[in-house]
Amino acid sequence: MPLKFVNNKDLQRLRRIAIAQQGLAHKKPFGQGISAAKDAIAHIGYVQIDTISVVQRAHHHVFWSRVPSFKTSMTNQLLRDRSIFEYWTHAAAFIPMSHYRYTLPYKSSVKAGKRHWFKNPDRKLMAALIKRIESEGPIRSRDLEPTKKRVSGGWGNWKPAKRALEQLYFQGDLMVSARDGFQKSYDLPERVIAPGTDTTMPTSQEFASYLLDQQLTCHGMVTLKGITYQRRDASLRNAMKTLVQQKLSARELVEIEIADGSKYLCQPNAIESMPRVGKTLKILSPFDNLVIQRERLKALFNFDYQIECYVPQAKRQHGYFCLPLLYQDRFVGQMDCKTHRKQRRLEVKYLHFTPHSLSDDALLPALVDALVQFKNFQDCDELSFAAITPKKLKQAITSAFR
Repeated sequence: MPLKFVNNKDLQRLRRIAIAQQGLAHKKPFGQGISAAKDAIAHIGYVQIDTISVVQRAHHHVFWSRVPSFKTSMTNQLLRDRSIFEYWTHAAAFIPMSHYRYTLPYKSSVKAGKRHWFKNPDRKLMAALIKRIESEGPIRSRDLEPTKKRVSGGWGNWKPAKRALEQLYFQGDLMVSARDGFQKSYDLPERVIAPGTDTTMPTSQEFASYLLDQQLTCHGMVTLKGITYQRRDASLRNAMKTLVQQKLSARELVEIEIADGSKYLCQPNAIESMPRVGKTLKILSPFDNLVIQRERLKALFNFDYQIECYVPQAKRQHGYFCLPLLYQDRFVGQMDCKTHRKQRRLEVKYLHFTPHSLSDDALLPALVDALVQFKNFQDCDELSFAAITPKKLKQAITSAFR
């Protein structure tokens, strides 16, 4: 029978464990600089890549939330140092190089015919690309853009070539060796993988063991569904069910049940502590590892969150790119903002807090501090506000920044 965690104190304990395991309980949980960024991604397992750029992109933002001294140039530095590599988890992501072998099952399935983006890949064009990269070195998709004079062999039509590059990437015959913004350079794996990296194909059992350990490390507690989040691999899921049952029987895992009936798995000693959390406010990315599993977010934090860039404008409640606001051990609001880079101004288009959260006198100073740091992270000099609710928060914010 699962242990019951149903009262408010129980849920607060679980929330704090989840926040602490994600490296969000304190200002500098991993230290500072490039070494802290490396430790942060090793701990949380991946950092999602996203193209939306109304503020600093998600991959930089996720690092910065855990490493306040993080500079956007550090992402490429980690890539060049071969501390991380780029591939697919549930989405495009940077992954620690030490986790490389666990991307091989998906690459193998794509090579065997599983579709990722494209069907009917152009094998002849793919072979030509490999040959060119072997002899000439890394290639960018822009190198395949049309020229004034059409080049024979398909080089003049960049769209099929781009698809061929992506197919080779997803099936593991090419890797991303460098990035210039969102312009990727592709190279052969042997030129990208760090020396000493394990490149053996894991069994389903090894993969399941790795995922369970990694998810417990970065989340503290997990659902069976969440461990294999967005991984549509029947053999892996079966191996995971078997592994979890074995660990429950051996009492290496315990099952807990919270008020809404959700069941979580954790190590027996993981739920004994009540981690401390600083009186800081974290402005998180919509793709942050803490919030990406929305069912978990709602169950543990009672935070029903939706990124609204995919919602028709007329139906948006909080704005195009609303950022979750985490204060201590609860989510207290959302903020939609936009960086005007030429003006070096961060515009807060809409800032909304839940009214009950404003009873904490330490919240406003924490918000002001967070906004100033976030402005600096956007490389902006000015901060402006359009709409703020509730009304008394607007007055307090205006006074604080005046």
